[in-house]
Order: sequence, then C-alpha cells, then structure tokens
Amino acid sequence: MISKILRISTVIILITSLWQINCTNNDAQSKDSENSTTAANDDTTSAEKEKKEEPQKDEDLIPVEITIVNAGDISSFILLSSNLETERMTDVYSRVQGLVDKIYVEEGDFVKKDQVLIKLEADEYALAEASAKVNYEQEKNLYERKQSMFDKNLLSKEVFETSRYALEAKKIQWQQAKLNLDYTRITSAISGVIGERLKRPGDRIQPTEKLFTVINTEEMIAVVHIPEKDIGVITKGQKAFITSEHLKDARFSGWIKRVSPVVDPQSGTFKVTIGIRNQSNRLRPGMFVNAHIITDTHKNTVLIPKTAIVYENEVINVFVVRDSIAHKIALDPGYQDYEKIESLSGIEAGEKIIVVGQAGLNDKTRVKIVAERENSILSKR
Repeated sequence: MISKILRISTVIILITSLWQINCTNNDAQSKDSENSTTAANDDTTSAEKEKKEEPQKDEDLIPVEITIVNAGDISSFILLSSNLETERMTDVYSRVQGLVDKIYVEEGDFVKKDQVLIKLEADEYALAEASAKVNYEQEKNLYERKQSMFDKNLLSKEVFETSRYALEAKKIQWQQAKLNLDYTRITSAISGVIGERLKRPGDRIQPTEKLFTVINTEEMIAVVHIPEKDIGVITKGQKAFITSEHLKDARFSGWIKRVSPVVDPQSGTFKVTIGIRNQSNRLRPGMFVNAHIITDTHKNTVLIPKTAIVYENEVINVFVVRDSIAHKIALDPGYQDYEKIESLSGIEAGEKIIVVGQAGLNDKTRVKIVAERENSILSKR
C-alpha cells in the first residue's frame, strides 16, 4: 500500500517537472519570436526611411543638353528669289562659209580668249589668198615703174594717181583674202566655259549659224524685283549674299551692282541687279537661288540658336540653366535669320541655354546637364 502511494507521488512529481520545463521553453520561444519580429520590423522601417531619404538627397533631375550663349553680328535683309545669270556670255559665229574640218573643244571645256575652237577646210581660201598676193605684187611692180616715169616727167599725174589707187585696191584685196583665210580658224571672243556646241565635223556652216556658246562664270548676277516701299533702303554697292538649297551651308557674298531708277507701275517693283564673285566655281547659270539684300547690321549682340526656342501661345521662350535650375525666359527678339535670333534683353553672353530636353519643361525645374554642345553659331563665324 505504502509502495503504491510512493509510485503515484513519483509519477506526479515527474509530470509536474515536465510541465514546468515545457512552459519555460514556450516562454523562451515566444520571446525569441518577438525579438525576431521586432528586428524584422526595424529593418523594414529603416529600409523605408532610406528609400524616403534617397529622393530627398537626389531628386529625379531631368537630363538636358546645353550650349553657351555667344555674342556676334546679325543683319536684317530683304529676301527674294531669282535665277542666276552670267554677266559675260557670247555666241560664236563663223565669218565665212565652209565645211567643218576639226573641232578642238567640247561642252564643259574651259577656253581662253582667242583660243581656236573650230577649223574650217581652208584650201579654197588659201588659194584665193595666194592669188591676191600675186596680183598685188604685179600691181606693185607696175606702180614702181610708173612712179619712175612720173619722177622724170614722162607720165602725167592723172595716170600716175590711177596706178597708185590700183595698187591700193590690190593690196586691200590681198588683205581681205588673208583675213578670210584667218577666219577659217574660229576663236573665242572671251575666256570661259563652253556651254553649248552646235556643229559636227563635216557640217557646212554659214555666217548666220551659231557654232558655240561660251560662258564666263567668274562673275554671276541675280536680277530681282524689289517692292517700291523699299526703294529708300537700296543703294548701289550695298552688301548682299545668296544661298541655294542644293549647296547646303554655302553662302556667296555679293553686292548691288545696278539699281534701276524706274518703278514698274503694273507690278510696283523696281529692278535690282546683284553681282556675285564665283571664286569657287560652284555657281552655274540658271541655278535657282535665294538673294538676301542686307539693310542693317547689329554688331556684338547676344545671339540665341533657334534650336533652343520653345513657342508658347505665340511667345518665344528659352530655358536658361542657373544653379541647376531651368528658368523659362520670354525672349525679347530682334533680328533673326535661318539659324539664330537676336536677344535684346534678359539673357547675357556666356549663359547656359537648353537646346535638347526643353520641350514640355516647366519653369524652375531642377535639371541635370548631361552634355554641352558646341555653339554652331560660333563655329561658323
């Protein structure tokens, strides 16, 4: 009985001990779980703080490209269109008739003044010249005999004068025959380029038939008709220049060569001739060009490239970067041309203006300059 009671007590003590150990382990696991949860929460909170602090340190800056504003010269001009002509052009004709023997030049060849272009068959003219020479020599001998007789008073003055006139006539006939022989070698009256060849070897030509066209392209002209309202700003010698769509980035200097004093009552315009030196030989007669007559020039003024311009409700804006902030400035425009526009106020030379990335940009937006472009206006000066 007593032993049974002892076994029961022992079992109760063991159960109580196991229960206490289990409770202790559960408490430890609960604390560990709480600690890990707290640590995880702390990590999440710190990560969120870092994410919030990161954009505060480096905002989402808008990338842009800029260029430096420069000062230079810009002009106002009257713009008109025209076709180029050559100031010196000549058509070549023969002075005698005959068959074409040789042709020495072709279209596009450069020729000098008095250079032989074409040669006619000259046999008949050579014989005619030789015959005229013989006749002249005979008449000359006859005249010398008559002069000797006249000096001895053996010949009347009337007969002697008739002999002298006959000698002069024979001399002229010989000179005319020599001239006709020379005319079988047809030359150019000016230096220039053969623009057109109209005959072939073997063709029979007459003095009325054109053989060549020779064009001197050293100096070209552009004839324009200007409205009479501008008659007060056009003077002889005034500077001008021309451009062509087919000769990109090429600008040819010129000047006003002639100004017509007459205004056409039907069109209300007056004729102006612009001269252009074709030193590079890139201009051709008939080429379509834009003629710019300069009426005024502003020197050393602030010039803005047109790639920087943003239009907003007919207002011209540009963005100037100052301390990494893009400031929208309404442009006070002056003179302008194809690539630049004058700023009369608000922008100084040396400032940074945005040329790429300004579309849709708001005023006082923080930006990041990713590239600086060379100012094309400066590079072409």
